[in-house]
Amino acid sequence: MILADTDILARLGDGDLVIDPLADVDTQVQPASVDLRLGLEFLEFRRTNIPCIHPNDEREVDEYVTETHVPEGDDFILHPGDFVLGTTKERVEIPDDLVAHVEGRSSLGRLAIVVHATAGLCDPGYRGQITLELSNLGNAPVALSPGMRVSQLTFTELRSPADRPYGSERGSKYQGQSGPQASRIGDDPEFLGSGAAEDADGTAVE
Repeated sequence: MILADTDILARLGDGDLVIDPLADVDTQVQPASVDLRLGLEFLEFRRTNIPCIHPNDEREVDEYVTETHVPEGDDFILHPGDFVLGTTKERVEIPDDLVAHVEGRSSLGRLAIVVHATAGLCDPGYRGQITLELSNLGNAPVALSPGMRVSQLTFTELRSPADRPYGSERGSKYQGQSGPQASRIGDDPEFLGSGAAEDADGTAVE
């Protein structure tokens, strides 16, 4: 079941679903979704002459991106063909019996702005800001203003709560993230060795 506005407001009121700060409830809560605003931080991908990026090489991944902070009142210009990581201004907490879907706003889609490439899911148990995979598929630069409504979340109720929700018990890589986070795919078990990789306390890394 997809939650309607009355369901969303009820879950927010109960406190098990958290969206903070929710600055303008009347504007941000839509009939079956919640609009989220654009944060101040961006990770830009540098032009590079290296043959390729190895996902399991953290040094290469870190050297491939550079952080940009846009002051309040300024714009981030997203040029045609560019791909950057942004973040939501809001921090979310998803309860164990819901899954949230990150969607783009139609008004930005009509300007050829895409807000996620593949990562359109917030698992049950996820807590933190949401990294947005922003790209410009059009022919003209588009100014993105921190604080503007840039994406929306829809919520689907699970038939039963997740038995192993996203979080520290799973060794989830992006739990509690603040600001846009570069790929941590190098922490995946298939890159760390055969079998289920474990971190220092013996927790499986996922």
